[in-house]
Amino acid sequence: MTENSKVTVTGQMLDVDSLCTKIRNGEYLSIAGDQSVLSQLPSGNWIAGTIPYFMSEQGGKVSKEELFVHTIEGVSSANPPRLTLYDKDSINRIAKDAPPNGFTLVIMPANSKVHMAYAEHAPDFPNMFFTPIAGWVSGFHLDDAGASAKVVFGPGGAMLLDQQAVAIHVPLPDNQSANISIINLFEEVDGPVIQFSETGFSADQCTIDGQPASFSEFLTANNIDTRLPLVADYSGINVNVSVKATGNNNVSFYAPVFEGVKYQFAKPVGEYVAEFDKQMQTNRSNSIAFSCNCILNFLYSELEGKQTSTMLGPVTFGEIAYQLLNQTLVYIDLVEN
Repeated sequence: MTENSKVTVTGQMLDVDSLCTKIRNGEYLSIAGDQSVLSQLPSGNWIAGTIPYFMSEQGGKVSKEELFVHTIEGVSSANPPRLTLYDKDSINRIAKDAPPNGFTLVIMPANSKVHMAYAEHAPDFPNMFFTPIAGWVSGFHLDDAGASAKVVFGPGGAMLLDQQAVAIHVPLPDNQSANISIINLFEEVDGPVIQFSETGFSADQCTIDGQPASFSEFLTANNIDTRLPLVADYSGINVNVSVKATGNNNVSFYAPVFEGVKYQFAKPVGEYVAEFDKQMQTNRSNSIAFSCNCILNFLYSELEGKQTSTMLGPVTFGEIAYQLLNQTLVYIDLVEN
């Protein structure tokens, strides 16, 4: 890359024909769309994940015909982006594979082995937190009974994969850098402190304010609104863990709870879009390259048809900002040094 070169990433909704033209032109792309349209795409320099929910220029949108496409431009032909496929055993290499100066976008299928491995162990991966890694967890339309999440590795054609992650490692010139940010509308209430004895995507035995308890019984007895996530302070950053389902002596989550971490339930959010726009005023940037928002925010706050500032992209089954997150919005800024 030359001294004055500049990488840009733009996002837009496209139909299949327009996207196929971009792929055949050799462009580097990260794509979100329903399985039915992803299966029609030709081989090329792209990665993709299944999802039919989006934040578009017109607001929240559900479509099985259109796709959301991030186009990466201005890359060096001498040092181009690298597209990589990972499984549960190799995902721990993702940060080591990242460029010395650049960023990585990764997509992984919900409930896959690679998703579980990343969620539980990413904070301990070599080089993690030294290089920007962001992305999302793919899913499916919630009305499609029996559906499963998939990803697609563009260089291998439109083959749908359900146990692997796809990533694109993007080098940046010396005059640019990438920053990852999180918008999280949730804060802990001044309520019971919950700690779990094991790390995992499900749990029941815990302590509540230091006393042994059943988490499922606690939820029922206190009529807890499980649309609100558990929130923990991870080194000064609020991180959410959303409740997926409750059953007899078991509660499942969309992200793992970690042993010994102190959790509290979040305060209710008033008017989601107003609160979001308020946070956007303090996080305003003209250099947003990528963003994704959570399906739970989309559903619980009824975002279909509503606009949330300039944050456009897929609505996902989980967000990645180094580690797996829930009920957040994640975005990447590309800034000039």
